[in-house]
Amino acid sequence: MIKTLLKTVATAGTLTLAGSAFAQATNELVVWHAYRAAEKAAFEKVLENFAKTPAAKGVRVSALAIPYDAYADKISAAVPRGKGPDLFIYAQDRLGGWIEAGKTVEPIDFFLDKATRERLLPGMLDAMTYKGGVWGLPINYKMPTLIYNKDLVKTPPRTTDEMVKIAKSLTNAQSGRYGLAYWYTNFYFHSALMNAFGGAVFDKDGKLTINSPATVASLNQMMTWYQKDGVMPPEPSESLIASMFNEGKAAMVINGPWFVGDIDKKINVGFAPLPVVDAAKKPMRPWMTIEGAYVAASSNKKEIAYELARYLTSEEAGLVLALEGRQLHTNKAIYANPKVAADPVLKAYREQLDNAEPMPNRPEMTMVWSPATTAMNKIVKGNATVEAALKEASTSIQEGISALRKSK
Repeated sequence: MIKTLLKTVATAGTLTLAGSAFAQATNELVVWHAYRAAEKAAFEKVLENFAKTPAAKGVRVSALAIPYDAYADKISAAVPRGKGPDLFIYAQDRLGGWIEAGKTVEPIDFFLDKATRERLLPGMLDAMTYKGGVWGLPINYKMPTLIYNKDLVKTPPRTTDEMVKIAKSLTNAQSGRYGLAYWYTNFYFHSALMNAFGGAVFDKDGKLTINSPATVASLNQMMTWYQKDGVMPPEPSESLIASMFNEGKAAMVINGPWFVGDIDKKINVGFAPLPVVDAAKKPMRPWMTIEGAYVAASSNKKEIAYELARYLTSEEAGLVLALEGRQLHTNKAIYANPKVAADPVLKAYREQLDNAEPMPNRPEMTMVWSPATTAMNKIVKGNATVEAALKEASTSIQEGISALRKSK
């Protein structure tokens, strides 16, 4: 129908202003993202490369970078009304909510073929799956790993007992030096310990399980490091940890690839997988955020939008995004590339992937963050026991979930 209409308009020889806008719109594929700096440049280069492929069918690709803080709300407001992009890039944590809200994300099971599935690293497609359906293609992943100062730590720890031993030898609280620093009051960063002990926010059926013996044990372990061992600084924050590491006042930190750009060039930095937790007999398993490419439900160019998403997962695109954009790409073939294999950052986070798990993409996850953060701060400040704070958080989260479900 669209082709017929365009042909009719072109034959008429003249275009109204509205017709011109319509013709331009139908020959443009709009993509939204929140990348900046090198990531943005690499992503736009990939879009330009896609536009030259037969799969683009001559359609012009237009990219719009949106400030991250307003991005999710903009998607929720614009896409269901048909005023958003044809394709958008975002992490999986909001996926369940958008699917439940409707008219936002297009399911892609119909398009997805075996070859595309098999090019991806293990577990990546799980983050794009909700209630048995696949709703996007994973582009890149991020999670914390162990980052250390090689001038202070000669050999990275393999277990948490080793980590604490090293950290104690490098801690001097009076001079503001600590052996270990991470944002331990942030529930996202705590996930590595919780998962090692076998804890979880939800079970496989979506039941809230945050108030479990495993989560209690993980919080007690964190408090042992902070209070008894005294190897971590008080009142941690992302900016504090960065400044401490750059000043040589934090020997080891736990952080993600986004932290690497903040490391001073003078630091002799090393990377290692997070250690095995001796008390749990399992390695720390941080939550992994996976950015996916989602076809907008309101798009009238869904096939081409999907082809772009598929191209973004290709080895060709992956090498540009990894080597120029410093992204951890989901195509497993790129890690055999000599330049990727020789990159210490890409190599380290690829190794951590073997002990990581996707952050829950359920819509109820939005109810978790505030109560969990409040609980962790109460525990650290001594205003509540681990058990009491976790019970209170669980009650608050469940109330939020119940209200969320009633509003649908």
